[in-house]
Amino acid sequence: MEENIRIGISACLLGERVRYDGGHKLDEFLKDALGPSVDWIPVCPEVECGLPVPREAMHLFGPSKTPRLVTIGQGIDHTDRMLQWTKNKLSELAAMDLAGFVFKSRSPSCGLRGVPRYTASGRSGRKGRGLFANAFIQYVPAVPVEDDERLHDPRFIEKFKERVCAHERQRENETR
Repeated sequence: MEENIRIGISACLLGERVRYDGGHKLDEFLKDALGPSVDWIPVCPEVECGLPVPREAMHLFGPSKTPRLVTIGQGIDHTDRMLQWTKNKLSELAAMDLAGFVFKSRSPSCGLRGVPRYTASGRSGRKGRGLFANAFIQYVPAVPVEDDERLHDPRFIEKFKERVCAHERQRENETR
């Protein structure tokens, strides 16, 4: 019997109530489109690094290369906590031989693109990746990644499936 491929996913997309407001972002389309051949590996960086649900919303502040994960109202900086957890989690995920990862779009921890960086004056400056998504891509650059919003486009989901299958075949060939 063939094993299902393992794909990491932002836990909120599977309906887990881990978002800052206690909600989720269940994405039935993704579950159906990628089908029964996938074992989802849910990850919520914010909850897994020890932040509560619900919690104060956060933004990324400061320079693009070294943004800080800071709560909007109280200004509590959770960057070091997140980066320490991320360092440990990445080695755990790499050992799982993931064939891909689906990130929650625009999240300050999981967004792949378009995540605003705010300045001290509160203005949105450049846009980039969330802290965890950025670290994931740097740690395992060969693993295909995409965000939930783009996967609703038929072109992107087909390309993602192709990249995931190619990555899985390559990994299997290397272990033979």
